[in-house]
Amino acid sequence: MSLQSPVAAYAGTPWRLPKALRETALGYAYVLPAFAILLGFHFLPIFYAFYISLFNWRIRQGPFVGLENYQSAVSNPEFWESLKVTFYYALGVIPAHLVLSFLIAYALFQQIRGRGLYRVLYFLPYMTATVAAALVWRWIFHSQYGILNLALDKIAIGPQEWLLEPRGVVELVLGALGVAAPEWAAGPSLALLSVIIFTVWHGLGFGVVIMLAGLSNISGEVYDAARVDGAEGWALMRHITLPLLSPTLFFLVIVSTIGAFQSFNSIYIMTDPDHGGPLGTTRNATMYIFQNFFEYTRLGYASAVAFVLFVIVLALTIFQMRVLGPRVHYQ
Repeated sequence: MSLQSPVAAYAGTPWRLPKALRETALGYAYVLPAFAILLGFHFLPIFYAFYISLFNWRIRQGPFVGLENYQSAVSNPEFWESLKVTFYYALGVIPAHLVLSFLIAYALFQQIRGRGLYRVLYFLPYMTATVAAALVWRWIFHSQYGILNLALDKIAIGPQEWLLEPRGVVELVLGALGVAAPEWAAGPSLALLSVIIFTVWHGLGFGVVIMLAGLSNISGEVYDAARVDGAEGWALMRHITLPLLSPTLFFLVIVSTIGAFQSFNSIYIMTDPDHGGPLGTTRNATMYIFQNFFEYTRLGYASAVAFVLFVIVLALTIFQMRVLGPRVHYQ
């Protein structure tokens, strides 16, 4: 009987990685394409934009200036004015979007005739391209032949300038009552309010669909148990619907805030892109970055402003997660 050495016996068997290591390698192989896309189209551009922000970059790379572009941004009154417009825009869009989305979704969640058709109709604006929809609404708000002024004329209200009006909404309302509003309380311009109305209308379908999904996740047994205890109407809404819908509301608040601070297409299409609307009253932070980048070719300065805006949005998101996160109730 011949004895075979261990080395000779092992030489005939194929070498394989341990199972755990093979599964880990397979997982990374599946993630690799998505990671390559994120690296090429997200992370590398971010790092390169930060690199540009450290130079006096015009058409081509200029001298290294360090943080000088950031200092110029935070000391520029035009930048702070664009931030004020951005906050006005966010304060107008986010609450209106959340409240209307909830009310419509709650109505469409009930057993009503044609519920499926209504859901489709409310989602159609969100499916429409922003540029095409903004052009239509630009015609609606036109000061001379817009359909909105024609409707106001029918009910004995004078035509408005809408997208050409730089005065604040509060100033206009108080002025109609014969009261002079102080400059700090003038509010957003009527032009910016017009853009806010369009933005809420266009994004309403997304909020309604997300709200409907959140309402569908609430178990009917919870409502039945509450009704047995005598809860009805507002009590069900306050103690069951809103608390159990809080994860959906929290998600929409975060997404809506980020979207409001990044809004560009609707403002660019509906107002004068070269001057930021009437007297710059619709020039938000993204429009300000766009103007400095393409019109003034201040690439380094525009990149610095973009990073300042990124820090502001990140800080707001963290603040919302710290403040609103603990108040979210999960089933």
